[in-house]
Amino acid sequence: MAGTWALLEACRRSPRVKQIVLASSDKAYGDQVNLPYGEDTPLQGTHPYDVSKSCADLIGQSYARSFDLPVVVTRCGNFYGGGDLNWNRIVPGTIRSIVRDQRPVIRSDGTYVRDYFYVEDGAAAYMLLAEKLAANPALKGEAFNFSNELQITVKELVDRILRSMSSSLVPDVRNEAQREIRLQYLSAEKARKQLGWTPLFTLEEGLARTVKWYREYLGVTT
Repeated sequence: MAGTWALLEACRRSPRVKQIVLASSDKAYGDQVNLPYGEDTPLQGTHPYDVSKSCADLIGQSYARSFDLPVVVTRCGNFYGGGDLNWNRIVPGTIRSIVRDQRPVIRSDGTYVRDYFYVEDGAAAYMLLAEKLAANPALKGEAFNFSNELQITVKELVDRILRSMSSSLVPDVRNEAQREIRLQYLSAEKARKQLGWTPLFTLEEGLARTVKWYREYLGVTT
């Protein structure tokens, strides 16, 4: 959060900055009764990471409105894709476990719902939004959700990875997760209507590309 403020303050003082895309998150919305999250859903993170996203998001919007800074905000779901070496995260951790012929670990009870978003789709969305802001400065201060608009449980995601890797392993469901939001998923209607945006990859395509990347990284040829 402090880093976001420092960077925005530097941008405010530089006449050369033309577009700023602030990467917020669906976590900024916090725990909500009404789903999916829309851009008008209040930002009310309660846990430390969620609060940091809520605050950074609001700071970005405030700089757009108070200092006329060309800031737009993206709110995406859980990114996945090649290059993520945090093995505690569900996608890379599951793939590595399968490669090692070990049962993939699910820390929750497996029923938590998340919005999984392929990283290359995220990069493309960021670039599109920057281009749209350049063409239409009136977008400054706006926030946009980007999502495949799927509601996938952790267990379902792990099962899809197992099937894609032709594995018969059974997940190790530990039900140890604490202080996590149970249901999180986004509406991308605003991005579709105002930006003409659509995702480039389905979940199946994104997972296939991701599995291929990790197989190559881990030195698996079959």
